[in-house]
Amino acid sequence: MVRAKADSQKCGTTDEKLALPDVAWAEDLAKLSWALAHPARVRIVRLLLDRMSCMCGEIVEEMPLAQSTVSQHLKILKETGLVQGEVDGPKVCYCIHKSAMAKLKKLIAEL
Repeated sequence: MVRAKADSQKCGTTDEKLALPDVAWAEDLAKLSWALAHPARVRIVRLLLDRMSCMCGEIVEEMPLAQSTVSQHLKILKETGLVQGEVDGPKVCYCIHKSAMAKLKKLIAEL
């Protein structure tokens, strides 16, 4: 078997101390990234970004998942702060938490 020639750029070695990001930054990024670690949650976030808000039933209609599964994904998104829900009678209206989304974008940009 013939091996492909490795990229000529090699990892450099230096005596510099490794600078790790602070713990709070890493925890925030991990928490928010985990919220998007499932394709269904990514789709829900994308749906909510395209609309001002959605009732849970409207989200369920757009997803090939059971209502209970969508509710579980919404619960995770709410717990991490990316999505907020407001009770509107017997229904819950969901929307993106804009400051949390801005924070996620900033943390990823700093990565």
